Amino acid sequence: MGAQNGKDLLIKLDLTGGGQFETIAGLRATRISFNAESVDVTSLESQGGWRELLAGAGVKSAAISGSGVFRDASTDERARQIFFDGEVPQFQVIIPDFGTVQGPFQITSIEYAGSHNGEATYEMALASAGVLSFTAL
Repeated sequence: MGAQNGKDLLIKLDLTGGGQFETIAGLRATRISFNAESVDVTSLESQGGWRELLAGAGVKSAAISGSGVFRDASTDERARQIFFDGEVPQFQVIIPDFGTVQGPFQITSIEYAGSHNGEATYEMALASAGVLSFTAL
């Protein structure tokens, strides 16, 4: 796999709950991370004193973050409403030359900033809130 263009990592939101996903407009930087907690089952009988982990156990999670500028009133307004209502709608993350991750996420923070002679910007963080699916390209 060769290098990919960073602008091709897209965060999409199901605006209406009908399965039609739209890219959250104005994002300039995006990131997704996957995590899995380990469950240590090491005992005095563990071979050679090496740590042992229980396969398939532990909590899995994903986190998404993005930052950018305001460009589209409908996605900006919807993201704010999702945050204030505490909703957990479906999101898609398109990872170039890899696949699509889809599932429920909660917007856990929105930050707004601006300078006197610059554009208004925002940062958003999301946490997985259920089972995620992955579809390879």
